Amino acid sequence: MNKKVIGYIIAALLIGSMIVIMVNQNMNKIEPIDTSGVLVETGAGSEVAMEDVGLRQGDLPPDFELVTLSGETVKLSDLKGKKVILNFWATWCPPCKAEMPHMQNYYRNSAEDDNVEILAVNLTTGEHRGVKAVQEFADSYGLTFPIPLDETGVVGESYQAFRIPTTYLLNTDGTIAQVIIGPMDESMMAGLVRDLD
Repeated sequence: MNKKVIGYIIAALLIGSMIVIMVNQNMNKIEPIDTSGVLVETGAGSEVAMEDVGLRQGDLPPDFELVTLSGETVKLSDLKGKKVILNFWATWCPPCKAEMPHMQNYYRNSAEDDNVEILAVNLTTGEHRGVKAVQEFADSYGLTFPIPLDETGVVGESYQAFRIPTTYLLNTDGTIAQVIIGPMDESMMAGLVRDLD
């Protein structure tokens, strides 16, 4: 083969490679979706703009519906009108174990008078013995507040509950007032609830 033919083959391969790279780059460009006109139903027939849904202070958090340990269905948006302590936890987490008696005491002593609902979402996908471990934990700690079970992991992920306990404090209009990472005691809960609208 002469040098000219080899040169043409190399040039053709380089041009072909460049075309493949350019096509791949164009296929990987994703145009952002304009959500400015998108509305999200929040329960009770109301809607909010999608850009108002998020995890920052003042945002409406993602809505969810889960089955509790006692078999009831709970939907976050149905709790509008109440202050909400939305806690994410697991039975194997030492800070969660330390926090739970305080949460139960607050629930028993103050929640009704303070117009507060506690939702302690168990990150069930991380439980080695599943729901059985959660039930044994709830029984041993005498927990009486609702414990929704996140058996798919979708809710915990959407709330970025990667470090636990993680707690979202929600105002009566359903918006996020504050996010606490780490355990709380009963007096801290009472003080944080006083600051909710």
